[in-house]
Amino acid sequence: MTSAVGSRERRDQIVRLATETGLASVEELSRMFGVTASTIRRDLARLTADGRLARTYGGAIAVTAHPESSLRQRVGEGFEAKRAIARWAAQRIQTGETILLDAGSTVGALAHELRDAELLTVATTGLTALMELADVESVHVECLGGTLRPLSQGFVGPLTEAALERMTFDRVFLGTDGVNADGDICEADLRQTRLKELMARRAREVYVLAHAAKLGEGPFHAWARLPLPWTLVTDAEADPEFVKALRAKGITVAVAEPVG
Repeated sequence: MTSAVGSRERRDQIVRLATETGLASVEELSRMFGVTASTIRRDLARLTADGRLARTYGGAIAVTAHPESSLRQRVGEGFEAKRAIARWAAQRIQTGETILLDAGSTVGALAHELRDAELLTVATTGLTALMELADVESVHVECLGGTLRPLSQGFVGPLTEAALERMTFDRVFLGTDGVNADGDICEADLRQTRLKELMARRAREVYVLAHAAKLGEGPFHAWARLPLPWTLVTDAEADPEFVKALRAKGITVAVAEPVG
């Protein structure tokens, strides 16, 4: 029988797994934690009673008003806006620079724009950027590694942070799930917000890539506050009043024109 501390830790991990994968089944959790199915059912009942999970047949799902969509689901959202933002960002990058790319679909679009780059070093925490540049001989690629979040297809955690401490960058390009009027950026996971703050500290210039639909949004409860100065890169659909509010906070806002 597990200790009280062990039970609490296990329940916390169950919530994290349900949040990241969308669904936790009794059988899988039983095998993962080496406990009986009855123990897992008691854990799920406790978490449901606490409002942290919602029971389903055979398991549970995470409780959130805005469930996190997978990277695969997000790739097609705002495609033209992301393409315009990526094109603008790519034009800022100079030959011979060392840059850092976050995970995310918009940053992945930027990686695609860099396939013709010359003498560039790219470090990344995202599988999308890694795959876009894996066969480009003129781009030297460093993968920061760590713990993979399946939904975001990005690496997080202490191993990622340790690798990050060994490098500095000319520019970093961050993705986000939302930006509020104070200039805070939103993520689904606290590990992601911590990592973004650390990434911003390692670069000479910081850019956040977010199409207009993400402005004013805060779908989750994990937030990062970036040190000034930094630049928000968005698209022509951005609300002028929201842009004005961010600029009043000292944040540079670049509006990318449509491609074509």
